[in-house]
Formats: sequence, C-alpha cells, structure tokens
Amino acid sequence: MVRTPDRTDVPLDIVTRQPSLSKAIALCIQFSGLLDKEILLALDIDAGHWSRIVKGDANFPTNRLGDLMDICGNDAPLMWLAHARGYGLVVLRTESERRAEEAERRLAEEREKVRWLTDLLQGKATA
Repeated sequence: MVRTPDRTDVPLDIVTRQPSLSKAIALCIQFSGLLDKEILLALDIDAGHWSRIVKGDANFPTNRLGDLMDICGNDAPLMWLAHARGYGLVVLRTESERRAEEAERRLAEEREKVRWLTDLLQGKATA
C-alpha cells in the first residue's frame, strides 16, 4: 500500500527550469516524498524497467502520467509540458469542489430515497 502524500504545489519557476519532461517527472517524484518502490508498486511497473526509467535509459509510459501525478500529489509533468508548448494551466475544479459536488449528488439521491419511502409509508407510492 502506498502512502498518499499531501497535495503539493510545485513552484512553476522550478518546473520550467527543468530541461526535459523526464526531469519534470523526476521533480514530481522528488516533491512527493515517496520512495521509488512505493511509486513503482502503485503504478505496477516492473522494478527493472523503473530502474531504466530513473537512469534515463527508458521512457516513462506517457499513458501513466495522470496516475503518477495522482500518486505523487502534484502536477509538475503537466505544468512542464504546458509551459514547453506555450500554454498556461487553469484549474477547472479544485479537489474540494469535486468532493462537494459528489456529496451534493449523493445527498440528492438519499433525499429521493427518503421521499419515496415516506410516500410508500403514507400509501402514496407503490412498490
């Protein structure tokens, strides 16, 4: 089981100083405070392949970048890539906003169940 680091804001100026996406990935890992073993287990990457990635002899699987950023608790690779392409990033929803929306959705579902059960008990609904 992997520890979940707190969400960390990596300063943009540090990210943009990285010369490559590989270095931005390394920065992402460094800021997480997690051990390499914790990350490779969470990503289900072979230890030998991970070792080659860290040495620069193999590429990180790009389809796992989102998973890496979730595990590490920061978006350094995404920030680097956006900046390298001349774009900036805007957070569309914060994690707390996403959680609030999910809680509101679940609350609405529960309220509908209560309404249905109340109607059923009062003889207004059929099963």
